Amino acid sequence: MPQSPKILDSHPYLRQTLELVSDKWVTAIIYVLSQGTKRYGELNREIGDVSQRMLTRTLRNLERDGLVKRKVYSTNPPTVEYSLTSLGETLVEPLRLLCQWSKEHFHEVETARESKDNIMDDFL
Repeated sequence: MPQSPKILDSHPYLRQTLELVSDKWVTAIIYVLSQGTKRYGELNREIGDVSQRMLTRTLRNLERDGLVKRKVYSTNPPTVEYSLTSLGETLVEPLRLLCQWSKEHFHEVETARESKDNIMDDFL
């Protein structure tokens, strides 16, 4: 009997796409840059709670993936700006919908967690 493909193997890029957009720093950077071009320091302040190393690594990966563009101005010290590419812009709406879902429904997730935790506490 033939096996159906596993969901993450059903499309050649699905696993990689989910790994990309499920990274919290990727999501935060895409969100901040959806509001316009930002300098590194602005990104760092607006995202908050991200190490310089992680922000730099994530920006480099997003640039490599073609989602973010980096523009360097020859000033002293050099000024660097980041913005979304047209490909990066295509992620804004799906991420906005996910954020909207979170605002509308995550309280239900918390309620379910609390309910399950209470049942487990009573059991133990």
